[in-house]
Amino acid sequence: MHIPKLQSPIVLVHGLLGFSAVRVLGKPLAKYFHGIEDDLEAAGNRVHCAGLSPTAGIARRAAELRTFVNREVPNEPVHVLAHSMGGLDARYMISRLGMHDRILSLTTLGTPHRGSPFADWGIRRLSLTLKPVAKLFDVPDQAFFDLTTESCQTFNADVPDVPGVRYFSVAGRCDNAWLAPQWLFSHRVVTEKEGDNDGLVSVTSATYGEATEIWDGDHLSLINWPNRIAQMNGCWQGRTELYAGLVSRLADAGF
Repeated sequence: MHIPKLQSPIVLVHGLLGFSAVRVLGKPLAKYFHGIEDDLEAAGNRVHCAGLSPTAGIARRAAELRTFVNREVPNEPVHVLAHSMGGLDARYMISRLGMHDRILSLTTLGTPHRGSPFADWGIRRLSLTLKPVAKLFDVPDQAFFDLTTESCQTFNADVPDVPGVRYFSVAGRCDNAWLAPQWLFSHRVVTEKEGDNDGLVSVTSATYGEATEIWDGDHLSLINWPNRIAQMNGCWQGRTELYAGLVSRLADAGF
């Protein structure tokens, strides 16, 4: 396995309820892109992992991402690798916030470009409870509403791709060998509406850009978090080699 060294920095973007790193006494206890950030850096790449509001809406998170990129990498363009909702944040930032000349490529992983039926299910049943609770604890809740299929249909009409930026994607697909208990219900909800999915986002919704790779695994395995059921069933595989392929594609394109 060989991970190329790109000429420009890489910015990693987490999804809903995510984080850049969990630190104890200043030392990282866990990183969102589990092991991937370290592997990319070990190959000589300059890597920056953005920390955005876990539950704010796309517009706010996109503004936070713009601030992060301008602060951390002020003088050169970057490549963005974004998981889940982070891919929508990045698309909004590029298209609507004047960052098209700062972004060379965007690769999304398990991003619900067309929304998720599980978000639809959750909003239908929990919105009346969610909003009062979020208000009580002063926690943003717009993210949950932004990920419905209806909201993403509007999003796609309002947030066009920008010529000159390369768009790629990865979709996840899991079957029974991957279905740990936490994925059983959401996987069934999405399967009934849209077919193959990673437990939260369908292959159809995650497909985007000029090329899409389909990886076997659940939504979190796309960022290299192990799945105990898959390990027991002998189908778990680390994602470093697959990320090496994503970076190799960019290197082969002259980046």
